[in-house]
Amino acid sequence: MSRSRKPDWLKMRPPSGERFTDIKQTLRDRNLNTVCEEANCPNLGECWSGRDGPGTATFMLMGDRCSRGCNFCDVETGGMDPLDPDEPQQVADAVAEIGLDYVVLTSVDRDDLPDQGASHFAETIRAIKERDPSILVECLIPDFQGEPDLVRKIIDADPDVIAHNIETVDRLQWPVRDRRAGYEQSLSVLRQVNRESDCYSKTSLMLGVGEYAHEVYQTLSDLRQAGVDVVTFGQYLQPSRSHLEVSEYVHPDAFDTWQQVAEAEFDFLYCASGPMVRSSYRAGELFVESVLREGRSADEARAEVRAND
Repeated sequence: MSRSRKPDWLKMRPPSGERFTDIKQTLRDRNLNTVCEEANCPNLGECWSGRDGPGTATFMLMGDRCSRGCNFCDVETGGMDPLDPDEPQQVADAVAEIGLDYVVLTSVDRDDLPDQGASHFAETIRAIKERDPSILVECLIPDFQGEPDLVRKIIDADPDVIAHNIETVDRLQWPVRDRRAGYEQSLSVLRQVNRESDCYSKTSLMLGVGEYAHEVYQTLSDLRQAGVDVVTFGQYLQPSRSHLEVSEYVHPDAFDTWQQVAEAEFDFLYCASGPMVRSSYRAGELFVESVLREGRSADEARAEVRAND
């Protein structure tokens, strides 16, 4: 299949609507960044329009420039600014203004900072929880170079979900990710989350970067042994010609198969899998909400989410 021509199943709905405009304006007014915009997420229109609820946005903390240069990522590298001490409270205020009851926080990597931004991340979690303890907070965290004390700062802030993305199979960590990242380093973060916290853990893999099926299978095994609860699969899309090329546009049927393998063979609590799925994906959030807020079992929550797809 030609790399330059996307198949029909990758067509995206352009963002629009009053809800989309309101969220965008709130973020601009408070000088806040979202990974939805910075990474050109294909689901931005759907999530911000709030077709299945109040809408959602993934706040990207600590600026819009990253200290790392992963070859799949559209976030700019280098030239980072000092941290904004008002950002944690600004995020908490924006969450209240938008009316979110489930918040996703992520960040750029900040290897340039003494604690790589872990304290700033944790402060934002606390600011949201202090304003409204009923809000569910999901954190998609960097690897913090695998330093347990920094990961523990996030755990101690008591979020409801901690996610860290392994991104791809062991063999392809480079050239997909920055050389400072790594398969075992990411697994160590996920193991610590499951060893030291009671929150749900989550990770994500991109397909279409040159992986083989047996490598994906092994990765699922490694992740489950690390105690990961939720996994997502999505199609890698090349942000620009200077980024990593797409090796394959994976058919939706293959994504369905991986979802079945993850849940039936490896007993992950939930797997969101599809060409347009990303790590911060509304269906996964709805699953967690159903379990934590409504007390449903994993089987009941999965059935409820998929009945509404």
